[in-house]
Amino acid sequence: MTLRYMPDAGRLYGEEYARDPQAVYAELRRRHGAVAPVEIAPGIEAHLVIGYQAALDVLTNSGGVWSKNPSAWQTRLPDTPDAAGMIAMLGYRPNALYSDGAEHARYRKVISDCFTLVQPHKLRQMVIEVSDSLITQFAAKGEADLAAEFARPIPLRIFNLLFGRPDSDSVGLSKALSDMMEADGEVGARGSDEFSRYIGELVQAKYAQRGDDLTSWFIDHPAGLEVEELMQALVLVLAAGFDATSSLISNAISRMVSDDRYYSSLSNGALSTYDALMEALRAEPAMANYGPYFVRRPVHFHGTWIQPAELVLVSYAAANTEPVNVPEELRSDGGAYLGFGAGPHRCPASDPALLIAMTAIERLTSHLCDLELTVPREELLWRPGPFHRSLAHLPVRFTPIRPDQPGESPWAPHSPSSSTPSAPISPPKSAGYVTSAPWSS
Repeated sequence: MTLRYMPDAGRLYGEEYARDPQAVYAELRRRHGAVAPVEIAPGIEAHLVIGYQAALDVLTNSGGVWSKNPSAWQTRLPDTPDAAGMIAMLGYRPNALYSDGAEHARYRKVISDCFTLVQPHKLRQMVIEVSDSLITQFAAKGEADLAAEFARPIPLRIFNLLFGRPDSDSVGLSKALSDMMEADGEVGARGSDEFSRYIGELVQAKYAQRGDDLTSWFIDHPAGLEVEELMQALVLVLAAGFDATSSLISNAISRMVSDDRYYSSLSNGALSTYDALMEALRAEPAMANYGPYFVRRPVHFHGTWIQPAELVLVSYAAANTEPVNVPEELRSDGGAYLGFGAGPHRCPASDPALLIAMTAIERLTSHLCDLELTVPREELLWRPGPFHRSLAHLPVRFTPIRPDQPGESPWAPHSPSSSTPSAPISPPKSAGYVTSAPWSS
Protein backbone atom coordinates (compact mmCIF):
# COMPACT_ATOMS: atom_id res chain seq x y z
CA MET A 1 0.00 0.00 0.00
CA THR A 2 1.08 3.61 -0.52
CA LEU A 3 0.89 6.43 1.97
CA ARG A 4 -2.08 8.77 2.09
CA TYR A 5 -2.72 10.46 -1.24
CA MET A 6 -0.89 13.75 -1.65
CA PRO A 7 -2.65 15.98 -4.18
CA ASP A 8 -0.74 18.09 -6.66
CA ALA A 9 2.51 16.19 -6.05
CA GLY A 10 5.55 17.12 -8.12
CA ARG A 11 7.61 14.44 -9.84
CA LEU A 12 11.25 14.02 -8.94
CA TYR A 13 11.86 11.59 -11.77
CA GLY A 14 11.73 11.65 -15.55
CA GLU A 15 13.46 13.75 -18.19
CA GLU A 16 11.74 17.02 -17.31
CA TYR A 17 12.95 16.94 -13.72
CA ALA A 18 16.47 15.84 -14.69
CA ARG A 19 16.72 18.66 -17.23
CA ASP A 20 15.66 21.50 -14.93
CA PRO A 21 15.03 20.59 -11.27
CA GLN A 22 15.10 24.24 -10.21
CA ALA A 23 12.00 24.88 -12.33
CA VAL A 24 10.26 22.03 -10.50
CA TYR A 25 11.34 23.42 -7.10
CA ALA A 26 10.14 26.89 -8.06
CA GLU A 27 6.70 25.60 -9.05
CA LEU A 28 6.44 23.52 -5.88
CA ARG A 29 7.45 26.54 -3.81
CA ARG A 30 4.81 28.67 -5.53
CA ARG A 31 2.07 26.11 -4.89
CA HIS A 32 2.98 24.79 -1.46
CA GLY A 33 5.57 26.93 0.30
CA ALA A 34 8.41 25.45 2.36
CA VAL A 35 7.19 21.83 2.31
CA ALA A 36 5.76 20.24 -0.83
CA PRO A 37 4.25 16.86 -1.79
CA VAL A 38 6.31 14.92 -4.33
CA GLU A 39 6.59 11.53 -5.98
CA ILE A 40 10.11 10.08 -5.96
CA ALA A 41 8.99 7.14 -8.13
CA PRO A 42 5.60 6.14 -9.52
CA GLY A 43 3.30 5.68 -6.53
CA ILE A 44 6.03 6.44 -3.94
CA GLU A 45 5.27 9.75 -2.21
CA ALA A 46 7.20 12.02 0.15
CA HIS A 47 7.21 15.49 1.64
CA LEU A 48 10.03 17.57 0.14
CA VAL A 49 11.47 20.31 2.36
CA ILE A 50 12.41 23.12 -0.03
CA GLY A 51 12.64 26.12 2.33
CA TYR A 52 16.00 26.99 3.90
CA GLN A 53 14.76 27.59 7.44
CA ALA A 54 12.52 24.53 7.28
CA ALA A 55 15.48 22.44 6.13
CA LEU A 56 17.60 23.76 8.97
CA ASP A 57 14.83 22.95 11.46
CA VAL A 58 14.78 19.34 10.28
CA LEU A 59 18.56 18.90 10.10
CA THR A 60 19.12 20.31 13.58
CA ASN A 61 16.13 18.28 14.91
CA SER A 62 14.30 21.38 16.07
CA GLY A 63 11.71 20.33 18.66
CA GLY A 64 13.11 16.81 18.98
CA VAL A 65 10.39 15.29 16.79
CA TRP A 66 12.56 14.06 13.95
CA SER A 67 13.91 10.54 13.53
CA LYS A 68 16.09 8.85 10.92
CA ASN A 69 14.61 5.36 11.31
CA PRO A 70 12.60 4.39 8.18
CA SER A 71 11.30 1.02 9.41
CA ALA A 72 7.63 2.00 9.69
CA TRP A 73 7.73 3.75 6.31
CA GLN A 74 9.24 0.89 4.34
CA THR A 75 6.79 -1.71 5.69
CA ARG A 76 3.95 0.25 4.05
CA LEU A 77 5.47 0.32 0.57
CA PRO A 78 3.94 -1.78 -2.23
CA ASP A 79 5.70 -4.91 -3.46
CA THR A 80 6.90 -3.43 -6.76
CA PRO A 81 10.26 -2.97 -8.51
CA ASP A 82 10.06 0.79 -7.95
CA ALA A 83 9.55 0.28 -4.23
CA ALA A 84 12.47 -2.17 -4.14
CA GLY A 85 14.68 0.48 -5.70
CA MET A 86 13.61 3.01 -3.08
CA ILE A 87 14.25 0.57 -0.24
CA ALA A 88 17.74 -0.06 -1.64
CA MET A 89 18.43 3.65 -1.16
CA LEU A 90 16.28 4.52 1.87
CA GLY A 91 15.53 1.28 3.73
CA TYR A 92 16.71 0.76 7.30
CA ARG A 93 20.31 -0.23 7.89
CA PRO A 94 22.09 -0.30 11.27
CA ASN A 95 24.42 2.60 10.50
CA ALA A 96 24.87 6.29 11.27
CA LEU A 97 22.46 7.50 8.59
CA TYR A 98 19.39 5.63 9.86
CA SER A 99 19.83 5.83 13.63
CA ASP A 100 19.23 8.35 16.40
CA GLY A 101 20.61 9.33 19.81
CA ALA A 102 23.27 7.16 21.48
CA GLU A 103 23.13 4.56 18.71
CA HIS A 104 23.84 7.21 16.10
CA ALA A 105 26.66 8.72 18.20
CA ARG A 106 28.33 5.30 18.48
CA TYR A 107 28.15 4.62 14.75
CA ARG A 108 29.27 8.11 13.83
CA LYS A 109 32.26 8.04 16.18
CA VAL A 110 33.68 5.03 14.35
CA ILE A 111 33.57 6.89 11.05
CA SER A 112 34.88 10.21 12.36
CA ASP A 113 37.67 8.60 14.43
CA CYS A 114 38.90 6.43 11.58
CA PHE A 115 38.86 9.21 9.00
CA THR A 116 41.07 11.35 11.24
CA LEU A 117 43.74 8.67 10.79
CA VAL A 118 43.91 9.27 7.03
CA GLN A 119 46.71 11.81 6.72
CA PRO A 120 45.75 14.67 4.36
CA HIS A 121 49.09 14.88 2.57
CA LYS A 122 49.05 11.15 1.89
CA LEU A 123 45.45 11.24 0.73
CA ARG A 124 46.36 14.09 -1.59
CA GLN A 125 49.22 12.04 -3.02
CA MET A 126 46.87 9.13 -3.62
CA VAL A 127 44.48 11.42 -5.51
CA ILE A 128 47.36 12.77 -7.61
CA GLU A 129 48.37 9.25 -8.60
CA VAL A 130 44.84 8.18 -9.48
CA SER A 131 44.11 11.43 -11.34
CA ASP A 132 47.28 11.26 -13.42
CA SER A 133 46.70 7.62 -14.28
CA LEU A 134 43.26 8.56 -15.63
CA ILE A 135 44.49 11.64 -17.50
CA THR A 136 47.10 9.57 -19.35
CA GLN A 137 44.27 7.55 -20.88
CA PHE A 138 42.76 10.53 -22.76
CA ALA A 139 45.33 13.35 -22.75
CA ALA A 140 46.68 12.54 -26.21
CA LYS A 141 43.20 12.41 -27.80
CA GLY A 142 42.30 16.06 -27.29
CA GLU A 143 38.81 15.19 -26.08
CA ALA A 144 37.18 13.33 -23.20
CA ASP A 145 34.01 12.71 -21.27
CA LEU A 146 35.22 13.97 -17.91
CA ALA A 147 32.22 12.53 -16.06
CA ALA A 148 32.80 8.94 -17.17
CA GLU A 149 36.57 9.05 -17.71
CA PHE A 150 37.65 11.20 -14.78
CA ALA A 151 35.15 12.32 -12.13
CA ARG A 152 33.42 8.99 -11.49
CA PRO A 153 36.47 6.71 -11.29
CA ILE A 154 38.45 8.92 -8.90
CA PRO A 155 36.51 8.65 -5.62
CA LEU A 156 35.62 5.05 -6.31
CA ARG A 157 39.25 4.06 -6.69
CA ILE A 158 40.27 6.19 -3.71
CA PHE A 159 37.74 4.65 -1.33
CA ASN A 160 38.43 1.18 -2.66
CA LEU A 161 42.11 1.68 -1.85
CA LEU A 162 41.42 3.25 1.53
CA PHE A 163 39.36 0.18 2.37
CA GLY A 164 42.43 -1.93 1.62
CA ARG A 165 41.41 -3.57 -1.66
CA PRO A 166 43.40 -3.79 -4.90
CA ASP A 167 42.69 -1.18 -7.55
CA SER A 168 41.28 -3.84 -9.89
CA ASP A 169 38.27 -4.32 -7.58
CA SER A 170 36.99 -0.85 -8.43
CA VAL A 171 35.76 -1.83 -11.92
CA GLY A 172 32.77 -3.95 -10.92
CA LEU A 173 32.11 -1.76 -7.92
CA SER A 174 31.60 1.27 -10.15
CA LYS A 175 28.67 -0.30 -11.99
CA ALA A 176 27.03 -1.55 -8.81
CA LEU A 177 27.05 1.88 -7.21
CA SER A 178 25.87 3.67 -10.34
CA ASP A 179 22.93 1.25 -10.62
CA MET A 180 22.05 1.80 -6.97
CA MET A 181 21.97 5.58 -7.32
CA GLU A 182 19.60 5.43 -10.29
CA ALA A 183 16.99 3.91 -7.92
CA ASP A 184 15.30 2.50 -11.02
CA GLY A 185 13.40 -0.58 -9.92
CA GLU A 186 15.23 -3.76 -10.94
CA VAL A 187 18.38 -1.83 -11.86
CA GLY A 188 18.62 -0.32 -8.39
CA ALA A 189 17.96 -3.67 -6.70
CA ARG A 190 20.59 -5.40 -8.85
CA GLY A 191 23.13 -2.73 -7.98
CA SER A 192 22.32 -3.17 -4.30
CA ASP A 193 22.96 -6.94 -4.56
CA GLU A 194 26.32 -6.45 -6.29
CA PHE A 195 27.32 -3.81 -3.78
CA SER A 196 26.46 -6.14 -0.88
CA ARG A 197 28.62 -8.84 -2.45
CA TYR A 198 31.61 -6.49 -2.64
CA ILE A 199 31.19 -5.44 1.01
CA GLY A 200 30.87 -9.05 2.15
CA GLU A 201 34.06 -10.09 0.41
CA LEU A 202 35.87 -7.03 1.77
CA VAL A 203 34.89 -7.75 5.38
CA GLN A 204 35.76 -11.44 5.08
CA ALA A 205 39.22 -10.60 3.76
CA LYS A 206 39.94 -8.06 6.51
CA TYR A 207 38.77 -10.30 9.33
CA ALA A 208 41.19 -12.88 7.99
CA GLN A 209 44.09 -10.41 7.71
CA ARG A 210 44.17 -6.86 9.00
CA GLY A 211 45.94 -4.04 7.18
CA ASP A 212 46.64 -0.34 7.54
CA ASP A 213 43.25 0.65 6.13
CA LEU A 214 39.81 1.97 7.05
CA THR A 215 38.20 -1.47 7.11
CA SER A 216 40.69 -2.85 9.63
CA TRP A 217 40.35 0.28 11.79
CA PHE A 218 36.56 -0.08 11.74
CA ILE A 219 36.91 -3.70 12.85
CA ASP A 220 39.27 -2.89 15.73
CA HIS A 221 37.59 0.34 16.89
CA PRO A 222 36.69 0.35 20.61
CA ALA A 223 33.01 0.78 19.69
CA GLY A 224 33.07 -2.96 18.92
CA LEU A 225 30.91 -3.07 15.82
CA GLU A 226 29.16 -6.36 15.14
CA VAL A 227 29.72 -7.88 11.70
CA GLU A 228 26.45 -6.54 10.30
CA GLU A 229 27.11 -3.10 11.79
CA LEU A 230 30.60 -3.09 10.27
CA MET A 231 29.25 -3.99 6.85
CA GLN A 232 26.62 -1.28 7.01
CA ALA A 233 29.17 1.34 8.12
CA LEU A 234 31.24 0.49 5.05
CA VAL A 235 28.14 0.58 2.85
CA LEU A 236 27.34 4.07 4.10
CA VAL A 237 30.87 5.44 3.68
CA LEU A 238 31.33 4.09 0.18
CA ALA A 239 27.84 4.76 -1.16
CA ALA A 240 27.80 8.31 0.21
CA GLY A 241 31.39 9.09 -0.66
CA PHE A 242 31.48 7.77 -4.21
CA ASP A 243 28.54 9.37 -5.96
CA ALA A 244 28.55 12.60 -3.99
CA THR A 245 32.27 13.24 -4.55
CA SER A 246 32.27 12.25 -8.22
CA SER A 247 29.28 14.49 -8.92
CA LEU A 248 30.87 17.35 -6.99
CA ILE A 249 33.97 17.03 -9.19
CA SER A 250 32.07 17.00 -12.48
CA ASN A 251 29.59 19.71 -11.43
CA ALA A 252 32.45 22.01 -10.41
CA ILE A 253 34.45 21.32 -13.58
CA SER A 254 31.41 22.08 -15.73
CA ARG A 255 31.23 25.51 -14.11
CA MET A 256 34.92 26.23 -14.45
CA VAL A 257 35.09 25.44 -18.15
CA SER A 258 31.94 27.37 -19.06
CA ASP A 259 32.36 30.54 -17.00
CA ASP A 260 35.12 33.05 -17.81
CA ARG A 261 35.41 33.98 -14.15
CA TYR A 262 36.78 30.50 -13.44
CA TYR A 263 38.50 29.89 -16.73
CA SER A 264 40.61 33.01 -16.40
CA SER A 265 41.62 31.90 -12.93
CA LEU A 266 43.94 29.38 -14.57
CA SER A 267 46.14 32.32 -15.54
CA ASN A 268 45.23 35.30 -13.40
CA GLY A 269 43.49 33.93 -10.30
CA ALA A 270 40.04 35.53 -10.77
CA LEU A 271 38.19 32.66 -9.06
CA SER A 272 39.71 29.48 -7.69
CA THR A 273 38.89 25.78 -7.76
CA TYR A 274 37.66 26.18 -4.19
CA ASP A 275 35.24 28.88 -5.35
CA ALA A 276 33.88 26.53 -8.01
CA LEU A 277 33.43 23.75 -5.46
CA MET A 278 31.59 26.06 -3.06
CA GLU A 279 29.31 27.30 -5.81
CA ALA A 280 28.55 23.72 -6.90
CA LEU A 281 27.76 22.76 -3.30
CA ARG A 282 25.36 25.67 -3.07
CA ALA A 283 23.60 25.63 -6.43
CA GLU A 284 23.95 21.98 -7.52
CA PRO A 285 24.76 19.84 -4.48
CA ALA A 286 25.51 16.31 -5.58
CA MET A 287 22.99 14.78 -3.17
CA ALA A 288 20.22 17.18 -4.09
CA ASN A 289 17.35 15.57 -2.17
CA TYR A 290 18.94 12.90 -0.02
CA GLY A 291 18.09 13.88 3.54
CA PRO A 292 15.54 11.24 4.68
CA TYR A 293 13.65 11.93 7.92
CA PHE A 294 10.50 10.79 9.73
CA VAL A 295 8.43 12.21 12.58
CA ARG A 296 7.84 10.53 15.93
CA ARG A 297 4.32 11.97 16.21
CA PRO A 298 1.94 13.97 13.99
CA VAL A 299 3.46 17.39 13.37
CA HIS A 300 2.20 20.57 11.74
CA PHE A 301 5.43 21.69 10.13
CA HIS A 302 5.76 24.94 8.17
CA GLY A 303 2.13 24.76 7.09
CA THR A 304 1.96 21.01 6.36
CA TRP A 305 0.70 18.14 8.50
CA ILE A 306 3.18 15.26 8.57
CA GLN A 307 2.30 11.85 9.99
CA PRO A 308 4.54 9.05 11.33
CA ALA A 309 5.62 6.60 8.59
CA GLU A 310 5.58 9.37 5.96
CA LEU A 311 8.89 10.04 4.24
CA VAL A 312 10.34 13.55 4.49
CA LEU A 313 13.24 14.44 2.21
CA VAL A 314 15.35 17.54 2.74
CA SER A 315 16.14 19.18 -0.59
CA TYR A 316 19.58 20.73 -0.13
CA ALA A 317 19.40 21.99 -3.71
CA ALA A 318 16.08 23.78 -3.25
CA ALA A 319 16.86 25.12 0.23
CA ASN A 320 20.25 26.47 -0.83
CA THR A 321 18.76 28.37 -3.75
CA GLU A 322 15.61 29.65 -2.08
CA PRO A 323 15.14 33.18 -3.47
CA VAL A 324 15.07 34.98 -0.13
CA ASN A 325 17.60 37.03 1.76
CA VAL A 326 19.12 34.72 4.35
CA PRO A 327 21.96 36.34 6.31
CA GLU A 328 25.30 34.81 5.40
CA GLU A 329 26.09 34.11 9.06
CA LEU A 330 23.09 31.75 9.19
CA ARG A 331 24.33 29.70 6.26
CA SER A 332 26.20 26.50 7.03
CA ASP A 333 29.84 26.34 5.86
CA GLY A 334 29.85 29.89 4.50
CA GLY A 335 29.67 29.48 0.73
CA ALA A 336 28.94 25.75 0.97
CA TYR A 337 25.55 26.36 2.60
CA LEU A 338 23.82 23.02 3.27
CA GLY A 339 25.88 21.09 0.73
CA PHE A 340 27.16 18.74 3.44
CA GLY A 341 24.05 18.93 5.61
CA ALA A 342 23.89 20.39 9.12
CA GLY A 343 23.31 19.31 12.69
CA PRO A 344 24.10 15.89 14.19
CA HIS A 345 23.95 14.11 10.83
CA ARG A 346 26.20 16.52 8.95
CA CYS A 347 28.68 14.64 6.73
CA PRO A 348 31.58 13.52 8.99
CA ALA A 349 33.98 13.26 6.05
CA SER A 350 33.45 16.62 4.32
CA ASP A 351 37.11 17.64 4.63
CA PRO A 352 38.46 14.51 2.87
CA ALA A 353 35.76 14.86 0.21
CA LEU A 354 36.77 18.46 -0.53
CA LEU A 355 40.44 17.51 -0.55
CA ILE A 356 39.79 14.73 -3.07
CA ALA A 357 37.72 16.98 -5.32
CA MET A 358 40.06 19.96 -5.19
CA THR A 359 43.21 17.91 -5.78
CA ALA A 360 41.66 16.06 -8.71
CA ILE A 361 40.44 19.23 -10.43
CA GLU A 362 43.70 21.09 -9.89
CA ARG A 363 45.62 18.13 -11.27
CA LEU A 364 43.41 18.05 -14.35
CA THR A 365 43.66 21.77 -15.06
CA SER A 366 47.41 21.82 -14.45
CA HIS A 367 47.91 19.33 -17.28
CA LEU A 368 45.06 20.47 -19.57
CA CYS A 369 44.85 24.23 -19.20
CA ASP A 370 42.57 25.01 -22.18
CA LEU A 371 39.59 22.79 -21.43
CA GLU A 372 36.30 23.81 -23.02
CA LEU A 373 32.89 22.22 -23.34
CA THR A 374 31.92 20.77 -26.70
CA VAL A 375 28.28 21.82 -26.10
CA PRO A 376 26.82 24.77 -24.18
CA ARG A 377 26.43 24.03 -20.47
CA GLU A 378 22.65 24.35 -20.66
CA GLU A 379 22.63 21.44 -23.15
CA LEU A 380 24.52 19.02 -20.91
CA LEU A 381 22.62 15.84 -20.01
CA TRP A 382 21.97 14.97 -16.37
CA ARG A 383 21.42 11.53 -14.90
CA PRO A 384 17.79 10.86 -13.97
CA GLY A 385 16.84 10.06 -10.39
CA PRO A 386 15.24 11.81 -7.42
CA PHE A 387 18.24 11.94 -5.11
CA HIS A 388 21.27 13.25 -6.97
CA ARG A 389 22.29 16.10 -9.27
CA SER A 390 24.84 14.39 -11.45
CA LEU A 391 25.98 14.87 -15.03
CA ALA A 392 25.49 11.94 -17.36
CA HIS A 393 28.31 13.23 -19.56
CA LEU A 394 30.80 16.09 -19.47
CA PRO A 395 32.25 16.31 -23.00
CA VAL A 396 35.31 18.57 -23.36
CA ARG A 397 38.06 19.29 -25.84
CA PHE A 398 41.58 20.57 -25.27
CA THR A 399 45.01 20.75 -26.84
CA PRO A 400 46.37 17.20 -26.83
CA ILE A 401 49.51 16.44 -24.88
CA ARG A 402 51.85 13.55 -25.66
CA PRO A 403 54.11 11.41 -23.48
CA ASP A 404 57.21 12.58 -25.37
CA GLN A 405 56.64 16.34 -25.19
CA PRO A 406 58.82 18.44 -22.87
CA GLY A 407 57.69 19.66 -19.44
CA GLU A 408 55.69 18.03 -16.71
CA SER A 409 53.01 15.62 -17.88
CA PRO A 410 50.92 12.88 -16.30
CA TRP A 411 53.30 10.34 -17.83
CA ALA A 412 56.46 11.89 -16.40
CA PRO A 413 58.06 10.13 -13.41
CA HIS A 414 58.38 12.40 -10.39
CA SER A 415 59.22 12.09 -6.76
CA PRO A 416 56.33 10.86 -4.56
CA SER A 417 56.15 14.21 -2.82
CA SER A 418 55.41 16.17 -5.96
CA SER A 419 53.59 14.15 -8.55
CA THR A 420 52.78 10.79 -10.02
CA PRO A 421 54.69 7.60 -10.73
CA SER A 422 54.02 5.95 -14.04
CA ALA A 423 53.44 2.54 -12.43
CA PRO A 424 49.94 1.49 -11.33
CA ILE A 425 48.95 2.58 -7.86
CA SER A 426 49.25 0.18 -4.96
CA PRO A 427 46.91 -0.53 -2.05
CA PRO A 428 47.34 1.75 0.96
CA LYS A 429 49.12 -0.85 3.08
CA SER A 430 52.05 -1.18 0.70
CA ALA A 431 52.06 2.45 -0.40
CA GLY A 432 51.98 3.87 3.11
CA TYR A 433 49.07 6.26 2.51
CA VAL A 434 47.59 5.81 5.97
CA THR A 435 48.76 5.31 9.49
CA SER A 436 48.14 2.70 12.17
CA ALA A 437 45.19 3.17 14.51
CA PRO A 438 46.13 3.93 18.14
CA TRP A 439 43.72 1.24 19.40
CA SER A 440 45.36 -1.48 17.27
CA SER A 441 48.88 -1.13 18.66
